[in-house]
Amino acid sequence: MKTRKLRKFLMLLASALLLVSVTVGATVAYLTAEDTVVNTFTVGKVGLTLDETNVDKKDAAGNDNPDVARDKANKYHLLPGQSYDKDPIVHVTANSENSFVFVKVVNGLKAIEAASVVGGYQNVEAQILANGWTKLDGVDNVYYRSYTKSETVTDYPVFTKVQLKGEGLVNGTPGKDEISIDAYANANITVTAYAIQAAGFNGDANAAWTAGAWN
Repeated sequence: MKTRKLRKFLMLLASALLLVSVTVGATVAYLTAEDTVVNTFTVGKVGLTLDETNVDKKDAAGNDNPDVARDKANKYHLLPGQSYDKDPIVHVTANSENSFVFVKVVNGLKAIEAASVVGGYQNVEAQILANGWTKLDGVDNVYYRSYTKSETVTDYPVFTKVQLKGEGLVNGTPGKDEISIDAYANANITVTAYAIQAAGFNGDANAAWTAGAWN
């Protein structure tokens, strides 16, 4: 009888201890902390446009008319010794990323263009270099410059005019040391602008040009 009572007592005691243990465990509070990092990515951009003065719509004095939009193409009537306004300008879009800006200038009038003269007319290539462009090594007709991100549109003039030779140009069959201007009736000066991000090229313009796959 005593053994049975002792066993019952021990069972009750064990149940009470288990209840206390569960109760204490249920009220334990743990120190915790939590934080989150959200990475937001925006997309960079590089943009540009290219245009020139519309020479057919100048004012009565022959000056640029601010009320006429700039153009993508002009037509000219070639005459020996004549000077022609042609002012392509590259406009880099506001907030474009730091970039290499390139222009490719294929001058179909080069053979009949007047030579550069100290204090006077400078040929197309001389004008390009004077406007801050650098000739790209090993690539014909291509020039470049570096653009730094700006909140406003950035304008880069390429050249401003073209002048033909005053001597040595003739109509019809050319004689010795002469060139027939007739052969240039449909000649063009083609200017093409390109841009590519500067990041990743370590200042190497040739690598940037190659990466652009414009060759």
